[in-house]
Amino acid sequence: MYPWLDPSGRFSFFKLIVFVALLVPGIVLLWPVIAQGGATIPVKEAILESGEWTIRILLITLLVTPLRRITRFSKLVQVRRQIGVAAFCYVMIHFGLYAISQNLDVVRIASEIVLRIYLTIGFVAVVGLAVLTATSTKSAMRRLGAKWVRLHKLVYPIAVLGVVHFFLQSKIDVSEATLMAGMFVGLMLYRFAHWRGWSLRSSTTLLSIAVLAGLATAGIEYAWYALATGIPADRVVAANLEWMWPLRPAWNVLLAGLMIGVIAQFGRDKPVRSLIARVVGGQKMAAGASSR
Repeated sequence: MYPWLDPSGRFSFFKLIVFVALLVPGIVLLWPVIAQGGATIPVKEAILESGEWTIRILLITLLVTPLRRITRFSKLVQVRRQIGVAAFCYVMIHFGLYAISQNLDVVRIASEIVLRIYLTIGFVAVVGLAVLTATSTKSAMRRLGAKWVRLHKLVYPIAVLGVVHFFLQSKIDVSEATLMAGMFVGLMLYRFAHWRGWSLRSSTTLLSIAVLAGLATAGIEYAWYALATGIPADRVVAANLEWMWPLRPAWNVLLAGLMIGVIAQFGRDKPVRSLIARVVGGQKMAAGASSR
């Protein structure tokens, strides 16, 4: 099925927008590589950027379900597989560019994966995403039955592996990796709240998740610098408590959680989509009345 068609086979402007949005980062990061004929510096930059986009898109995949529960915008489900497949495409770009940087030497690539722990972790995540993508079709769902749900819960450990790979690869400047880790914690808190039966449209629940996710992000950054580097961790704590630009990962995670809370407020009584439909319907009725 084409990515711009809905399950019934009709054209979906919403799915088309999502498809284009997923395509743009890939074009932007690959263009310098193509334009400069695979020069070393553009390839190295594209390796990093494609890896970052893999994790971002994977987290967006995990955002679909809680966001649907919060906004009650049911069409979000239609793009979940599309976003998940995009994450796999970006990780294949990431791996493919790495292979190019190693002159496509299969023996060297294999030995690097075995000997370097961050590459081992990343490769396991690649294999996991490949399995999930291969079994994301409707026929696979029918064939696997109840096992399909259990299999696709592997997306959570795969996301963890991706974040750990990001941290180990980043070494000193782990701001982006910390941000991704904090976002993942927030997404897991939304799932925990739903599992506990707490309303994801409750201001108290959403505010609590935002604050806890922000604090967890600060804790993750502190732990990394305390355990993996020689940088004084107390300086990291002090930086996280300051409001400065650019914002620390903990503040960004907190603001993202608060933004989700604002979105929930707009759809508290009725879903946002239904509200828009009512407004449009009212305009049509008014237009009909005026024409009469």
